[in-house]
Amino acid sequence: MAQSEYMYKKQPVALTLLCVVAGALISALNINSFVNAGGLFPSGFNGLTILIQRIFSTFFNLEVPFTAINILLNVVPAIIAYKIIGKKFTLFSCLMIGLSSVFVDVLPLSSITYDPLLIGVFGGIFNGLAISIALKGNASSGGTDFIAMSVSVKTNLSTWNYVFAFNVCVLIIAGYLFGWDKALYSIIFQFCSTQVINLLHQKYKQMTLFVITDIPDQLCEELLIYTHHGITRFDGEGAYSRRKHTLLYTVVGRGEAKQIIRKIKEIDPNAFVNVAKTEYVEGRFHQAPIE
Repeated sequence: MAQSEYMYKKQPVALTLLCVVAGALISALNINSFVNAGGLFPSGFNGLTILIQRIFSTFFNLEVPFTAINILLNVVPAIIAYKIIGKKFTLFSCLMIGLSSVFVDVLPLSSITYDPLLIGVFGGIFNGLAISIALKGNASSGGTDFIAMSVSVKTNLSTWNYVFAFNVCVLIIAGYLFGWDKALYSIIFQFCSTQVINLLHQKYKQMTLFVITDIPDQLCEELLIYTHHGITRFDGEGAYSRRKHTLLYTVVGRGEAKQIIRKIKEIDPNAFVNVAKTEYVEGRFHQAPIE
């Protein structure tokens, strides 16, 4: 398989649209079924939008539409994403913002449970699932997702735990205004959401591959065509067999690892592959573009 076929194969627009619509629908149903029933505050700008709605409703006796606030809040992050991440990603993300906002306003409210702990856990799971589906389609739910993705593109680091910390700060305001019980249950909601995203969204995580082979020239040639990642060779000797072997060392994206390992085994069925989790990479590391 040529490099362009693997690294730059574009995702079908139909799949992206399906992910955007599904993510928006799940997000809206989650807000109308779990969030509003428990009086919680979800993560990101959805939570900030709900906080602003409740401030207007409680202190000014004004009912402000979810759509108007959410779209207004996302203007600046969308501009940032447009410049750093890309046009298609931003446009599809804006489509999800618009769809989810409209769905929240038009879909009926329906409470599945009023138990705050169940709402916090399962609401957080569904929120994380909605965001992960959008990210799978190379889109996002906007707001802090725009910011997190922009930072990840620049640094190749996962930033979702930092988003969680930011959301906790927002909840301090919500707790002060509307009661600490709702804020504390919202922390459970947001923690569950963050963990689901960390579990399902693997794009900005890396794995280290150690490959022992007897055909290093052929394997290196094929892998360098197959991916953009550099490879370092070490010559060694088996302690038991006393035979000469070559150790290949490379770092790849976690989402790429299984496909690359399959390619290695196609080229050299006798290759020994050790996969290790990579916490941090400093230096030049190729990240396949979103668009």
